[in-house]
Amino acid sequence: MIIDTIRSNFKIIIFGFVFTFFSCIGQSFFIGLFNSEIRSELDISHGEFGTIYAVATLCSSATIIWLGKKIDEFKLVNYSISVVILLFFASIFFSFVNGIIFLLVGIFLLRLSGQGLMAHTATTTISRYFEKRRGKALSFTWLGMSLGEFLLPILIVYLLTFVHWREIWTQIGILVLIFLPFFSYYTVKNINISSREKVEGINKISPILIKSWKRSEVIKDIKFYSLLPYVLACPFIITGIVINQSFIIESKHWGEFAIAQGFMLYSVFTVLTLFISGFLVDKFTSVKILPYLNLPMLISLIILIFFDHPFTAFLFMGLLGITNGLTNVLVSSLWAEIYGVNHLGSIRALTGALMVFSTALATATFGFLIDLGSSIEEIAFLCSLYVLVSLAIVCIFRKSYKPILEEKT
Repeated sequence: MIIDTIRSNFKIIIFGFVFTFFSCIGQSFFIGLFNSEIRSELDISHGEFGTIYAVATLCSSATIIWLGKKIDEFKLVNYSISVVILLFFASIFFSFVNGIIFLLVGIFLLRLSGQGLMAHTATTTISRYFEKRRGKALSFTWLGMSLGEFLLPILIVYLLTFVHWREIWTQIGILVLIFLPFFSYYTVKNINISSREKVEGINKISPILIKSWKRSEVIKDIKFYSLLPYVLACPFIITGIVINQSFIIESKHWGEFAIAQGFMLYSVFTVLTLFISGFLVDKFTSVKILPYLNLPMLISLIILIFFDHPFTAFLFMGLLGITNGLTNVLVSSLWAEIYGVNHLGSIRALTGALMVFSTALATATFGFLIDLGSSIEEIAFLCSLYVLVSLAIVCIFRKSYKPILEEKT
């Protein structure tokens, strides 16, 4: 049970939970809460802010490839505290932005430290440390971000009614500096790259080990490229939908609050699926569940094509939440299952950078199609076709996703 997993490995699981919670500081939903105040103070348009945000995100994705792999080379506690200090600096720096260049640098630092390295540190650590109960541990870890998505928008909107946005970012930086370095030292000071989970009643170490691939080997492996379109479908499509929700509402005549209310159902289904997917991954493995990953999202796209009733907005968002919850746990575990854990940090740094790149690409692609005059139904059809083609590729290569085993010497 998940309670037993938490009890016997409490420190490292709470480490993952807290780090994913604080990764929200660099997530789009959190930075977007300050959008109006920043644009008003710096006198920039929606388009200018969007362009700055996209450029900063792309720069962040490129930097993560290099910094992310360092988790394989340094002691975890030192790496974690370094990431925390970078997040502190990013928060304080953001409170002083006074022009376009400073805004670009500020968003870059927040995306790199928060959305990038905080989440990367948490999921890489949990995926490497756990094997028997990796799915359940990742489920609890990702609840940190779900909690942030639920609580922080309400808190920030309330604080903005009587506190200047710059002061909020200063306080965020102070909180990060006071709490997270000591928390990191307490929870992972004794954890290293060879540390593994404590499983009651299991003391025997198997003489068969999964081969640990280096990143240089992974990028030459054809099955890696067969997986990418499918596992990147969720962040690509959901980002495109969230960024262009006003276009969807206008096209479907759902009412201005339909998507916003649908996000409540989206969050509920994401959390429920996090728990369920953890058990499924531990029981069946990520590779076996993989073909079903994007099916709920595919159904939601079909709904978007054929139905206009306002109620379908809730069904549409709920199904997206299921795929989002599955993706968080399944994809985090997938790379460890196939490529081993010794170089997992550098591999996840690459896949994380590609995920961030896919979200930036989604913004441009959806915007381009809308500017061309495409309807939301046509865009949803193209997205459905993308999911089906990427699923077909996964089914063709499915047998090759088994890990390579090697004798322990």
